[in-house]
Amino acid sequence: MTRLNTLLIALLALAVPLSLLAGRVWIDPFDPQLPNAAVIFVELRLPRAVLALVLGAGLGAAGAAMQGYLRNPLADPGLFGIAPGAALGAVLSFWTGWAASGWALPLFALIGAGGAMALLGLIAGRSGGVLLFTLAGMMIASLAGALMSLAISLSPTPFAMSEIVTWLMGALADRGWAEVWIAAPLTALGVAVLLLAGRNLDALSLGDLAARSLGVDPRRLQALMIAGIGLTVGASVAVAGIIGFVGLMVPHFVRPHTDGRPSRLIVPSALAGALLLLVADCLCRVLPLQGELRLGIALSLLGAPFFLALLLRLKRELA
Repeated sequence: MTRLNTLLIALLALAVPLSLLAGRVWIDPFDPQLPNAAVIFVELRLPRAVLALVLGAGLGAAGAAMQGYLRNPLADPGLFGIAPGAALGAVLSFWTGWAASGWALPLFALIGAGGAMALLGLIAGRSGGVLLFTLAGMMIASLAGALMSLAISLSPTPFAMSEIVTWLMGALADRGWAEVWIAAPLTALGVAVLLLAGRNLDALSLGDLAARSLGVDPRRLQALMIAGIGLTVGASVAVAGIIGFVGLMVPHFVRPHTDGRPSRLIVPSALAGALLLLVADCLCRVLPLQGELRLGIALSLLGAPFFLALLLRLKRELA
């Protein structure tokens, strides 16, 4: 285990207990005036904390793998249409009414994420240009957004429209163990698939021809990326809505502390993503606002300036 991973695990060990205590009402577990503290911990705050760890880890690992696969430091599942594709699938499950039937919502989200990743992967196989990838991702995200708006405008009932709009904002509020049992196995499987692709991603960083000479099968690698990113992003969108920019920011935070190889970036990005999402969720709970700030909105407010800073830095490097 590297020093970076050890540090991130130690920070997580400190953040998890704090997340169980934090909220509009801070809980003292030793206060005899709070006889229901154990119930609040186990049934409300613990599943929310676990879900933040699971989803953050999945989004962080997906962002690191996607940046390695596309060889693009701007790659992010949200910006490149993967999360909007998953959201479109989930919205269709709401629109058709199938979301109420068990695994329909996660299944639709996984299909949407995998389809968007497959489309982007086809473009990735033809060119390594950052500009082309960015424009293609924006096209996929815009198309998914337009189709989601169409679904909302044609919503069969006001209740369905309200559910779709609220869910798209992204949040961990009112989530319980049921959502954890849906997201955890899918995310774990997705991260395992991305780790399996790690060595091939290292070879791909040397260029397409060099990767082929080292025995990398482009079709197999593309299938692994579609499966891994589709599972992690689809699981996140299925239980929490769109939570963006985690996959963009986290790899940039941890990359300077690694040797830069994609395979060595996935695990620390997963740990850092878990930490980021857990801390952000805690802050959303404790901010003195009339209602709780939605997690997806909070991370967008943080991620958009970060993305702008990356664009300006890239402009200076290309000048």
